[in-house]
Amino acid sequence: MRLDNFIKRPVLSTVISILTVILGLIGLVSLPMEQYPDVAPPTVSVSANYQGANAQTVLNSVIVPLE
Repeated sequence: MRLDNFIKRPVLSTVISILTVILGLIGLVSLPMEQYPDVAPPTVSVSANYQGANAQTVLNSVIVPLE
């Protein structure tokens, strides 16, 4: 098929689009939940360097504001 067929025949393009959507919906419904990929929750890693401070000062000035 040449690309001109899709431009000259918009009904053909519409039918192909509808078939693609229907096949996608059938695949979505028929795919068992165990087959879906695992999605890991997003994680954030922060590194702070506070020269000359003790653990309590770092906790109060860096960690608490980040939470």
